[in-house]
Amino acid sequence: MKIFFAGATGALGRRLTPLLRQAGHDVTGMTRSTDAARQLETAGVHPVIVDVYEADALKRAVVAARPEIVIHQLTDLPRVLNDEKQLAAAYVRNARIRAEGTRNLVAAAQAAGARRFIVQSVAFAYASGREPHVETDPLNVVDGRRLHTVRAAADMERQVLDSGMEAVVLRYGLFYGPGTWGDQPTRRPSLHVDAAAHATLLALTRGSGVYNIADDDGAVSIEKARNGLGFDPAFRLQG
Repeated sequence: MKIFFAGATGALGRRLTPLLRQAGHDVTGMTRSTDAARQLETAGVHPVIVDVYEADALKRAVVAARPEIVIHQLTDLPRVLNDEKQLAAAYVRNARIRAEGTRNLVAAAQAAGARRFIVQSVAFAYASGREPHVETDPLNVVDGRRLHTVRAAADMERQVLDSGMEAVVLRYGLFYGPGTWGDQPTRRPSLHVDAAAHATLLALTRGSGVYNIADDDGAVSIEKARNGLGFDPAFRLQG
């Protein structure tokens, strides 16, 4: 299948790209960097250099790629977790991607005639209540230190679910593993980045709606993802 992959050079993208190529998919990867574009080309991906906030240029790029499926894994977070000020600023930028960036990417996907849209969301956004949380539990859009992040994620989910395309929202746990902020889980709900990548691969052809994608650590229920997608939190890439 033809896939337009926004976020192909991020922590998850670097684990997902080989899975997509091994499965025989024709992948166009979006980046803002010429160096990253060369990396994508080496990995067998068609690179396109475009900024998600440049709506017209983005639309032209997605239409030219003619994708059946658009994968939205864009984030704007630092590679290293060591500066609270830097992290606070990154959360604001990340929220903008989820709101404004998603709006532009959904519009571009619609213009290209894409039939399916897969987006990265968060599994730590639920309002306080009985655990494990299921997908129909309310998100905490009222208060808390993650309010800006949760409201942006909720807005992003609504945009995608209301897009008219086949929508799959993957609410990931907090990443650990290669290219993330740690090698081991430190907070619930947690999720190895390889299991997240594999869940995204499965969502190309299975399921619709919202899924919790996380370790089976009691914070969120993953039964819907197990049954609907074939998700396995124990999945790891070889090598």
